[in-house]
Amino acid sequence: MRLAAIAMIPALAALLGGCAGPASLVSGTESDVRARMGNPKDTRTEPNGDKVWDYPTGPEGFYTHQVRIGADGKVRQVTQLLTEERFNTIAPGKTTKAEVRSLLGRPMDDTHYRAGETWSYRYLRMGVSPGYMVVKFNPDGTVAERIVIIDPSGDTPED
Repeated sequence: MRLAAIAMIPALAALLGGCAGPASLVSGTESDVRARMGNPKDTRTEPNGDKVWDYPTGPEGFYTHQVRIGADGKVRQVTQLLTEERFNTIAPGKTTKAEVRSLLGRPMDDTHYRAGETWSYRYLRMGVSPGYMVVKFNPDGTVAERIVIIDPSGDTPED
């Protein structure tokens, strides 16, 4: 019996740790977000009055959380931006830099090559394996191509 209780401790700690994540802020307020996550790296105000705050963990982190706060000061939504689903909505030849920035947030790396500008985002492939989402732009500011690269370092997230 005692061994079973000891074996349950890591599972309970993981469960409680998950509750403290950014998604738990959905029922909170603007001041709750600042208290828990600090000052956002990027902010903007939407035409409807919503504030949108981005919290990237890059360049070494795997997440960018976006918090949407209504005009009433209450959190409406918390979204993890660096997902394959969001990345796959980027359409070469159509999606613009501004749209990529809105979908994925601030890139961890912005490189200018002779062939064009490239943005990179570190993320977890299938939620588990470290990788990079790379977006290459045409001279007109639309996406030329999008590529997923496996992280050759093999580093895994610690959180």
